[in-house]
Amino acid sequence: MRDILNDIFTGPEEPDPVRRAQIQMKKPLPKRFYETVSVAADGGKHAILLDGKPVRTPGRNGLAVPSATLAERLADEWRAQKTVIEPATMPVTRLVNTAIDAVSGQAQAVFEDILRYAGGDMLFYRAETPQELVARQAKLWDPILSWVADDLGARFVLTQGIIHVAQPQAALDAFAAALAPYKSGFEIACLHVLTTITGSALLALAFARGRLTLAELWALAQVDEDWTTEHWGLDAEAAARNAKRFEDLEAAAAVFDAVGTRT
Repeated sequence: MRDILNDIFTGPEEPDPVRRAQIQMKKPLPKRFYETVSVAADGGKHAILLDGKPVRTPGRNGLAVPSATLAERLADEWRAQKTVIEPATMPVTRLVNTAIDAVSGQAQAVFEDILRYAGGDMLFYRAETPQELVARQAKLWDPILSWVADDLGARFVLTQGIIHVAQPQAALDAFAAALAPYKSGFEIACLHVLTTITGSALLALAFARGRLTLAELWALAQVDEDWTTEHWGLDAEAAARNAKRFEDLEAAAAVFDAVGTRT
């Protein structure tokens, strides 16, 4: 069973969720080889069992999490598999595998990657025209910037266009201090996913701090795309990409809600 799971849950790291799904779909998918899915509590962790046997991640670690709620979410993904096992339909399992196998051993490196995103955060780069979009960005994004400035002491610089602007080191240090409590493999893996999907470490932190709901997080991340859709329409490929992005975003939010610390 370990070899089967290793084969289907590993592959090229592809940031585009649609492209990743396409790659996964090209792999031959194994048939569902188990009848029952259950959860077993052991030493403060909750492990997933298939036909009473523990599941292991691709890295051969036990698929076990510190939350009963999260364990049931994992179990539901395994129960939902039909004749074959499709990783593309198991975003929580994929994220938990990553947190256990890859992030837990290098949480500091992932933490620093989020800080790099903060140095070029989407919220800093504003449209020059049209005025309707300029006003919408200011209305929706400025409250987050005011929050990080007033509550966290991180005062960032805004610019128009896409030319990189260096941020004050003091602002980056203040943001790093606010992010510092989230150092567990699960927490930092979730925040990294939220950051990369939205393009904003500030929005990810706002979600972690309880300033934004999942719906609000997604709406703020979609400001530019929503404006474009309103004026030019949404094609099928863009719609599919957005659906996969939201699926991964929702999975990361659910995992964080189950195991993360609100500060």
